[in-house]
Amino acid sequence: MKTDRLSLQILADYAAAAAEAMAYTLMRTAHSTFVKETEDFSCGLLTPDGVTFASPKTLGATWYIGLDYGPAIRLIEDYREGDVCITNDPYSGSVATHTPDIHIWKPVFVEGQLVCFVAGHIHNTDMGGAVPATLSRTLTEIQQEGLRIPPCKLLREGVFNEELLRLMAVNVRLPEQNWGDLNAQIASLAVGERKVKEIVARFGLQAFRDGIADLLDYAEAQARRIVAAIPDGDYEHSEFADEDSEGGPPCRIHITLRVRGDELVLDYTGSDPQLVSSLNMPTGGRERHVLVMVGLGYVLYSLDRSLTLNAGLLRVATAVLPVGTVVNPLPPAAVGMRSLTCSVTQVATLGVFAKALPERMPASPAAGMTIMNVRTMDRRGRPIMASIGPVGGGAGGEPAHDGMDGCGANSSFLKNTPVEINEAEVNVLFNGYGLARDSGGPGLRRGGAAVFMEFSVSAPQTMITARNRDRTRFGCWGLRGGGAGANSRFTRNPDGVAPEELGNRDVVLCQPGDVIRVTGPGAGGWGDAFARDPALVARDVAAGLVSEAQAEMGYGVVLRDGIVDAQATAGLRAVPRTAAALFDYGPGRAAFEVVWSAERYAVLTRLLAGTAVTWRHWVKKAIFTAVEAGEHGGASPGAQLEAIFADLIRRFPQLGGVAE
Repeated sequence: MKTDRLSLQILADYAAAAAEAMAYTLMRTAHSTFVKETEDFSCGLLTPDGVTFASPKTLGATWYIGLDYGPAIRLIEDYREGDVCITNDPYSGSVATHTPDIHIWKPVFVEGQLVCFVAGHIHNTDMGGAVPATLSRTLTEIQQEGLRIPPCKLLREGVFNEELLRLMAVNVRLPEQNWGDLNAQIASLAVGERKVKEIVARFGLQAFRDGIADLLDYAEAQARRIVAAIPDGDYEHSEFADEDSEGGPPCRIHITLRVRGDELVLDYTGSDPQLVSSLNMPTGGRERHVLVMVGLGYVLYSLDRSLTLNAGLLRVATAVLPVGTVVNPLPPAAVGMRSLTCSVTQVATLGVFAKALPERMPASPAAGMTIMNVRTMDRRGRPIMASIGPVGGGAGGEPAHDGMDGCGANSSFLKNTPVEINEAEVNVLFNGYGLARDSGGPGLRRGGAAVFMEFSVSAPQTMITARNRDRTRFGCWGLRGGGAGANSRFTRNPDGVAPEELGNRDVVLCQPGDVIRVTGPGAGGWGDAFARDPALVARDVAAGLVSEAQAEMGYGVVLRDGIVDAQATAGLRAVPRTAAALFDYGPGRAAFEVVWSAERYAVLTRLLAGTAVTWRHWVKKAIFTAVEAGEHGGASPGAQLEAIFADLIRRFPQLGGVAE
């Protein structure tokens, strides 16, 4: 029996409130900064099949509204009252996506019947492995990325699995902190269980079950109405991470969006082969895996803010995820930095929809959020490991508004940690923390400004890990005449006699007196910057967001002592300019694509598809090196790659086997 609209809305609000209560309990009882301050966690209510039908609206990560626990749930043979299950293994159950993410779930029984699950995850600061905080792009196999727990029972009918707890404790660097966070998760599930039982008592068991199904159907119907308004067609877009491994060539994500009526296909064919680094995304090839659908959720919600946020909205789309690629790797590929690649896929999704709906979509957000962690000693010589906060940028300019400054954009759920807490809990001293001038891309609607953070190290052998470092080479694109945002930077001793540019390094050993400055990327601007109101440009200059030089060069606005010189501005803006393309990718990508065009990538994709999975990344790098060296340079781009590949086949015949 279908639930009437009023009752459905009431049920939706109750379910969201239950998830919100879970999230609040988790945040307030967690021990680690990354949970209680940064809020890298999720909570949700799941159908008996494991599909998320309710999530918090104000707390935690926004990536998981469509998360499907089903494959992991089905790996447990039976469920009883008081059971709590756990996993963090990216290759078991397709729920956890890197080892620091501990997912736990609990069955909820009413009158002896399983009515739903309550579930959630946190990002643990450390799960052991080769480096402090577990994650680095330099790691090459999953075994280096810490302890892996396949789906199993953490509590069996309310009793802890003590052997598992001991195993977890001896494999991590700060077991007391992890134990505190785990107890916070368990408390969160207990709150969720209680809230669900209250909802069932109010609505009745059958009405609750019917309502869950109707909530998912309602979100699907809303999403189909949005998609039906998008012009049918095939649209393509590519996006790049700066490096596919330490010092390697860029990592490419390519999407072909196929719109047919009220259905979508996101085809990732053309994306890079799986990498010998930790940027791989472990999706298991699932056609609606949450990691490749985050961007779609952002797009749909930006087109209709009344959208009901649950897994039903993803039913309008399927993803094509070729085996052995960065979006569907095979074990033992490392996956710890999958969040960097996931961010790239989100921007690629925004970009491909911008081609379908250029008047409605924003410019690129400041993708490339750096997560700063410090492993050091306190004033008593005791070890400390903590996240001191994310460093990112702002939102892309959009048709009606400037991009929001320093908000984190597509990762804005990651909250900053107050300086006072960092200085009290971690042995570092902050020298500066604010918005970076001239970082947002110029436009009729300015791109959001980036954040910068600078701090001094006070103890020897301090290890700084800067997870997800990116956008030092490729900026965030502007749209419809808007300019690309400024690149990210990472510098040791920036004001010293020999500043050291660290690029995308993510593990840095520091000593007392060292100063670290990290600046996020700026977001892209939207629309012609020379059409921006000069008064708004003057306001941005006064606020320290734009320099006078950038006002003149990027916006065509001349200022004298902070006041707009109307005559000089009119003269500067009257000078003829080249018509702008739909996208401004910035100088880094423009230079790269002079050689690595879409046509050349099409040939590369075809050649790699006929290569054994274990060889593909090596072949890709070998081809890049050969092209850079000018081998077979007299041929056309496609013929050049064919000739280089033929040379490799002659040298290594075994690379030609294709994985099933």
